Amino acid sequence: MKILLTGGTGFIGCRLVKHLQFSHELTVLSRNPIKAYQKLGHNLLAIPSLKDLKDLNDYDAVINLAGEPIANKRWTEQQKQRICSSRWQLTEQIAELFKQSEHPPHTFISGSAVGYYGEQGQQELDESSIIEDDSFPHQVCKKWEQIALQAASEQTRVCLLRTGVVIGIEGGALSKLLPVFRLGLGGPIAHGQQQMSWIHISDMVEAIIFLLNNKHCQGAYNLTAPNPVSNQAFSEALAKQLKRPCLLRTPAWLMNSALGDMASLIVGGQKVLPKRLTNDGFNFRYKDLSHAFKEILARA
Repeated sequence: MKILLTGGTGFIGCRLVKHLQFSHELTVLSRNPIKAYQKLGHNLLAIPSLKDLKDLNDYDAVINLAGEPIANKRWTEQQKQRICSSRWQLTEQIAELFKQSEHPPHTFISGSAVGYYGEQGQQELDESSIIEDDSFPHQVCKKWEQIALQAASEQTRVCLLRTGVVIGIEGGALSKLLPVFRLGLGGPIAHGQQQMSWIHISDMVEAIIFLLNNKHCQGAYNLTAPNPVSNQAFSEALAKQLKRPCLLRTPAWLMNSALGDMASLIVGGQKVLPKRLTNDGFNFRYKDLSHAFKEILARA
C-alpha cells in the first residue's frame, strides 16, 4: 500500500512508521526531511509540504496524526490558535486534495481526541454519546472531525481517532510523570476521582493498522483501553510498579494557578469506552493498567 503520513516524527507516528515502513511505501510529511530521515530511517520518502501535491491519485491511504501538542504549553490565546490551526488547516489541505483526486485514496484516517467528550464526570461514554459542550478541547476536536469528514465519498472511507492518554516510554504523559514518581514525589491530582481513558502505545498503533486494513470500518472510533481508571488508581498503579510511595497530592487550585484553562485536561476527565473497536473485532493486548505499566517499565 502507498501511504501518506503526517505527524510521522511524533510519539505515535514514530512507532507507527516502524510497523509500516517495511511492508508499505511510506511518504512522510515533515517540515525538516533531513531530521525525518535521521529519526525514521531512509526506507521512506520525506516531503516538506503538501503544496507540491496536486492530488492524491498515487496513494492508497492517508494517515493524519499531525498537530501542535495540546498539553505542552499554557493555553494563551496565541497557543490556542496554534493548536487549532495546526490541526484544522492541514486537515483542510488534505481534504481538498481528496476532492481534487480522480482516484482518491480508499482510506483516510485522521486524528482527534477524547477531549471531544468534554468533562463528563463518571458517565460512561462511547461513540454514540451525544455531546453538547463549549469547552476548548471539544470545540477543537469537533471542527477537526468535521473537516476530515469532508474527504468522505463513495471512493473514500474516513476513520476518526478519538485518542485517550497514550502511555509509552518514548513520549506522551508517562515520560513526563516518570521522573517525579521515581523520586517518590508522585501522587493523585485534586480529588483523584477524575477518570483517565488511557491506551498502551502498542495497542494504539495496532488499532490504527486494524482500521487501515478493515474496509468496513469508518466513522469515529475511541482509541482507549476497555478499562479506564481514576487518576488516583493511575497514580497508585504507577507508584506500585516503581516501588515508590504515592502520598503527595497536588491540589486543584495549584494546577489551575500554574496551568490556567489547560488544567481542565488534568483536573477534569472522561470515562471513554472503545465500543466500536471492540464490536468490530479488535483485540486489546493491554486491557489492565498494571499489565501495561509492567511491560513499558520493563523495557525502560
